[in-house]
Amino acid sequence: MRKEEELLVALRRVMRAVDLRSKHLSKSVGLTGPQLMVMQNIQLSPGIMVREIAENINLSPATITNILDRLEARNLANRIRSTTDKRKVGVYLTELGQEAIKDAPRPLQEHFIERFHQLKEWEQSQMVATMQRIATMMDAEDLDASPLLEVGELSDT
Repeated sequence: MRKEEELLVALRRVMRAVDLRSKHLSKSVGLTGPQLMVMQNIQLSPGIMVREIAENINLSPATITNILDRLEARNLANRIRSTTDKRKVGVYLTELGQEAIKDAPRPLQEHFIERFHQLKEWEQSQMVATMQRIATMMDAEDLDASPLLEVGELSDT
């Protein structure tokens, strides 16, 4: 196999791994990766505000709002306006939401990050540079992206 074919096969394997993990997560708990990460943020900080969730997981507040709309429609989370400061709206998990994420598998990026941190610093830097070069070669260096390994549009989650 030629070198470019080996690289394309490796890229395809990464894309398939992300797709398969997303499908497994969706099948096992009925949540997408971004939904699970939002719910985990809420679980860690009940009453957290949308802006804070957005900052924690590097998604736009508009995307977080779309995700919360879907979670509220499924009775997994609630947004509650503060009684002391009407400008503040805190986000909380419902009992159903807490139950839904109790046994949820970890998102793929958490597993990846754990293994990435086990590499030496020079290996990490080399991998980052290589992936940035690949993104440039695919004319993708200016695409908006967050550090979530998820298939499809995040706003549709």
